[in-house]
Amino acid sequence: MTATAKKKPLFRYTDGPLPNTLAMSYTLFGYVAGVALLFVANPWLNALGTLLLAHAMVIAAYLIHEFAHGTIFSVPKHNQWAGNVCSWMAGSCYAEFQDLRKKHMRHHVDRADVITFDSKAFLMARPVWVRKLVLALEWAYVPAVELIMHGYVIALPFVTGNEKHRARRGQVALIFALRTALFAIVGLFSLKALVLYAVAWMIMLTVLRFADAYQHTYDAFAVLEEGSVPDDKPRDRAYEQQNTYSNVVSARWPVLNLLLLNFSFHNAHHEKPVAPWYRLPKLHEELYGSTYNQVIPMRQLLAPFHRHRLKRVLSDDYGVVSEGPNKAEGFYGAVGVSFLTAV
Repeated sequence: MTATAKKKPLFRYTDGPLPNTLAMSYTLFGYVAGVALLFVANPWLNALGTLLLAHAMVIAAYLIHEFAHGTIFSVPKHNQWAGNVCSWMAGSCYAEFQDLRKKHMRHHVDRADVITFDSKAFLMARPVWVRKLVLALEWAYVPAVELIMHGYVIALPFVTGNEKHRARRGQVALIFALRTALFAIVGLFSLKALVLYAVAWMIMLTVLRFADAYQHTYDAFAVLEEGSVPDDKPRDRAYEQQNTYSNVVSARWPVLNLLLLNFSFHNAHHEKPVAPWYRLPKLHEELYGSTYNQVIPMRQLLAPFHRHRLKRVLSDDYGVVSEGPNKAEGFYGAVGVSFLTAV
């Protein structure tokens, strides 16, 4: 670290120490306490621990997003270190933090869903029984597509000819071995705790995919490394805002959006990506007010999320957002666009 870097304050913004410390402390405490509660005999405490652990993982995932944008610490290396810790908690540690960051930045720069793995093309190329199995799991609310994508991240260094990814074989194998050993130890002490940990992780995946599904109607492109997005339409700032939605947890009670670290104020985030999470409610109010057409409260998305849970798996588009109080009924939503599985 250079002498200049040492002089920088720990947090990037002067109003950042308190909210960021609280968020990171909650994540660490929630993770440790949640895991501990999985081992006790009381089923009610088991349930509490599962939910607490799942939510700690959710906040860890959204903190990864903040670290990727560099909104928390003033030194990039500190954001990377903290991002790696949260990646271990969220189960996305098989991908390099810088790769996650780079792919997510392309989402902002290209104004498209720049995906690493085309899950729809993958499923269409599989035998019919594989597609039926995936659809059956999705029908039962098992996030099968996300599980496939996480598996792809682990397998990529061993199946690709790309030297950059092949060079990570040892690292990925070591991480896999360590995590397998840790989960084996948990299972030896309590098979129940191991199962509940898996349930908590799946809850996290479901929460993230529900939020991700309804934040854009961008075009999606499977682009590896330096591949470019087709120049087939003007993807300017107007296009960005028209195809971005703020799926707020609650419009009436904005404080509830803290449950997702304010990630639901997505139009404000795209308008000013360097704005930290704790400023987004005020920024949203300043930019758009309370009647912005791009706001879709999550209560209006629960029915489409349920109704279109199979259609979105193989659909070529995300559906349409219409006008009026039921504007989200034809909004199928995206699938497989998680920033946790970009490589």
